[in-house]
This record gives sequence, C-alpha cells and structure tokens, in this order.
Amino acid sequence: MISYLQIEELTKSHGDRIIFADVTFGINQGDKIALIAKNGIGKTTLLRCIAGTESVDSGKITPRADLKIGFLEQTPQLPEHLTVEQFTGNDDKLRRMLTQMEVFNHQARISEMSGGERKRLALAKVIAGEPDLLILDEPTNHLDIPTIEWLEGYLSKSKVTLLIVTHDRYFLDRICHKIIEIDRGKVYIYEGDYANFLRRRKERIDGMTAELAKVRNTLRKEQEWMNRQPQARAGKAQYRIDAYHDLKKRSQVDLRERNVNLNVNSSYIGSKIFEAVGVSKSFGDKKVLDDFNYIFSRYEKVGIVGRNGAGKSTFIKMLQGLISPDKGYFDIGETVRFGYYSQEGIEFDKSKKVIDEITRLAEDIVVNDGEHFTPMQFLQRFLFTPADQQKYIATLSGGERSRLHLAAVLMRSPNFLILDEPTNDLDIITLGILEDYLANFNGCVIVISHDRFFLDSIADHLFVFEGDGKVKDFPGNYSEYRKWREDRDREEKEARAKESSPSQPASQDGSVKLSRGGLERAPRLTFKERKELESLTAEIESLTVEKSTLEALFNSGEQIADIADKSRRYTELTQLLDEKEMRWLELSEKEA
Repeated sequence: MISYLQIEELTKSHGDRIIFADVTFGINQGDKIALIAKNGIGKTTLLRCIAGTESVDSGKITPRADLKIGFLEQTPQLPEHLTVEQFTGNDDKLRRMLTQMEVFNHQARISEMSGGERKRLALAKVIAGEPDLLILDEPTNHLDIPTIEWLEGYLSKSKVTLLIVTHDRYFLDRICHKIIEIDRGKVYIYEGDYANFLRRRKERIDGMTAELAKVRNTLRKEQEWMNRQPQARAGKAQYRIDAYHDLKKRSQVDLRERNVNLNVNSSYIGSKIFEAVGVSKSFGDKKVLDDFNYIFSRYEKVGIVGRNGAGKSTFIKMLQGLISPDKGYFDIGETVRFGYYSQEGIEFDKSKKVIDEITRLAEDIVVNDGEHFTPMQFLQRFLFTPADQQKYIATLSGGERSRLHLAAVLMRSPNFLILDEPTNDLDIITLGILEDYLANFNGCVIVISHDRFFLDSIADHLFVFEGDGKVKDFPGNYSEYRKWREDRDREEKEARAKESSPSQPASQDGSVKLSRGGLERAPRLTFKERKELESLTAEIESLTVEKSTLEALFNSGEQIADIADKSRRYTELTQLLDEKEMRWLELSEKEA
C-alpha cells in the first residue's frame, strides 16, 4: 500500500481558540475517505491545511514526492471578469466535462452565473486537472440532483484518491469506504458505510463512558486515601500518589454530547392552510408555473425537486407573498405562521455580535405555549456558548451561520416551515437531529433539497418541477420517485418496441385484421413505407459513422477547438439514432 500523505500531531488555532489539536492520520493510494466532525471542529480548516492553502501552528504534513493535490473549496472563488471559455482555455477534457455537467454556454461571464453553475465550473476544473489526491469540501452544495448523481457515478468509478467533507449520506455511502472522525481532539478511523460508523461510534462512546465510570469510582477511593492526615501517608509509595493525579486527570474528560436542541413546538394551525388558484409565473419566455392549482392539507409534508433554475425557490417566495404571480393567487389560512429558512439567510448585520442581533429580534422568547427564554438561554440550545455569543457575525463559520439562522426561524414558533436547501453548511449529526424534528413536527412543511436522504426521511409526497411551468405531484419520497421514473422510461421504450406487433384487428396500414376464416395478414409494407425503410437504413449508417468519429476524437486526447459544438452534436446524434433505430425496427418487423 503506497502512502500518499502523513499528518502528524497537527494543531491549529484562531486567536486564543483552538480549532483542532494533535490530529494524526494517513492517506494511502486508492483511499476514498469521508471526514466527519461537528461544526466548529475545523473540517474546512483542516482540508485547507492539507491542501497547503493555510498554514498550521504545529505538527507535520508529509506528502509523497511530487504528489499532485486538487482542492475544491466549499465556496470556490472564481475570476468573475472572465467568460467560461477564457477560464477553461484550451483544455479539451475540461470542456467535455462541462458538457457532461450541462454547462453549454461557454460565452457566459462567470459574474453572471448562478451558484450552481459556478460550483459545476469549479468542480470540473479541479477534476480535469487529474490530481493524485482530490480534496472536496461539501461538493454537493448548490448542485441539483442529476448533477450529484453524475458526480457519484464519476467518483465511484474513478481511481483517484479522495478526501471529502459531505453531509449527503447517500453520496457518502456510494463513494467512500472509510470514515475519519475528529472528536474531542482525537482521530477515529472506521471502515465501511455511514450506518457502520454510527454503530461503531456508539460502541466507542459507550465503552469510554463505562471506562470513565470505573475511573471515577476508583478515584473516590483514592481520594479518601489522599484526604487522610499527611502522617498517615508518609511512608506510602510515591507511585500511588502519582497514580491518583493521573486518575484525577482522566476523570475530567467530558463525554457529554453537545447537540442542537430543537425542542420548539409549533403554534396552533387551523384546518385551512392554503389554496393555489390558477397560479402562473414567467420570466420573459421562461415559464415557472403554468395554471398551478392545489389545496394544501393540514400537517402535510412536501418535498420539492427539480433542476436548478426550474422555479422551486420562486414558487415558495410567491406562496409567502415575496414575489407576485402573473396570474392567479394563493389563499392563505388565517392561522398560518410561516417560518422561512432560505438559501440567502436572514439579513443579519455582520458588524454586530450574535447576542445583539438575536436580542434585536426579541428580548423575551416565548415558545411551547408559555416557556420563556432570554436570548442568551435560547442561543445555548443552538450550541452558542456565552463566549460564542460574543462573536461578530462576520467571523462565523458556515455551520454557525446556519445554526443562527435556524434559531431565528424557530424562536417565532412557526406552524408552517418552508426550508430552502437547509442541509447546506449543517454537519451530518445536526442534520439527523433536524430530520427527527421535522418528521415529528406538528405543523406543515415544504422543503427544497438536493439531499436525497433528507427528502426520503421527511417528505410524504413530492412536487416535481419538470420545466416549462409543469409541476407533477408524486405520491412518495425521492427514492420511490426515482424508481418510478426509471420503470416508466423502461416501459415506454418496451411499449414502442411492441407497437410493431399488434394483436388487435387491423387498422388501415395494419398488418393483421379479422375475417370469417380467422386471422388474415394484410399487405406487409406500403410502397411509401418501403422507401422509408431504405432511407432509414442509409441514415442510420451515416449517423453511426459520425457518432463513432466523434467518440474517437473525444478519446484521442487531442486538442479540440470547437468542443462545445461537437459535444452538442454528439448529444443530438445519440437522440436521432435512438428515434430512427426504433422506427427502423417497427418497419422491419412488418416486413418480416
């Protein structure tokens, strides 16, 4: 096994705050590792240190000679003044990868691209560089589900050595075979998937808890011995005194789990929630909703899925009155109290401290039918210690900002939660707590998410934004929807193939009709159909040659000047061949 990189006793601080201490582990060739730790432990900082973009206070990082590292930041910084074409240069592999990720407009300026497009551009750039070690910090953030599934397939087949931080459990399980956890300054390594990690972690915590109980029990006995008069101990061995001090140090380990406390009940919600009546919305020629009608029920939990730009966020903003429809309206029930967790987040003053901004929203926080909290008390439920509450908002990590946003939403006791990509920046353990909370939430929930596990855990049914203003109401979770879609596509393909073998009485072209004597075969092919079959044969041969030529070019490694045009043509050829081969099959079976 070839060692790629060794990390020894790594320590990093920001000011007087220790981010992590004495971290030690190794990465070997072929490893696909997920790094897990609670927010605030310094996962992003550790990745930056390994990638060499941030210095360490002490310890060593020893890479193999000439090791090439590719690093994708959680929020990549790209040269906004450049176009996609200028950014990619003459790198044909990068352009092919962008086409696979459905980034076609290479003349677009980066400053005009959406967050998802930027993430795909940065991701393609780092992968196309063919690093030995690929480091990815939350690579699925801001990607839509089809792109995530493409990335899953690519990374699972690739031989690249991988170190990732991700909150997406399906993504983690389908790619990684090893998990490294940083907990209380120590590193623990687990082979296998996330479920095995949870099981083994619980065993470790239970074992440490049992050991701590023994240490503290022994310490009580030794404390009695130490408390005796000095002369009673005068002749005792020094090793026992040393052992006592060692026990005392070991007994001070804090094994308590500090997790977010989401015990905030919803306020009362009546039977009328909302009714959408003929809602339509367009931006120029692009339809977001086209005559959408729906009556939302009490306690309903809906997941919203669809490609980036399909109108998911616009829909929930119209529901809350933040954007007006072009036609139609939403009729909202009088008791509905929205709690909106958005991608943009609440507009906090970044120059202010955490405690000051929450106090500005409410000096007395009342939840759960009369339970009062001061802002300081309520923030502690979201893992903001008194010291953390004095931090300036500008200095908060992504995870801390997400927890602050969640606190600000729940402090108002909403009964209708609308969550737009809530999984970004929350650590994987906090996500599990949020899932349990939402599953038992005594109100309504609409959630937009690219996290398929999260959707499967919460949604009773889905609104699928299919594009061009069409929304499909699917009665199930995302995994059920994906299976249904795959089954539908397969059945449609099989049905098209069977159309050429009718078992019913003949139509006018048709091959079979009923007569008094039973079944009678009609003329096989008309003159027109025979000429069409001959033409199709020639067309298929020509298209196949063109497609094979493009495939050879793509795999040659040569520089391709017009790669975007050729990639689009390749997609067109694939579709054309599929259609013409299906028609050829129909006609040839009639000829047989």
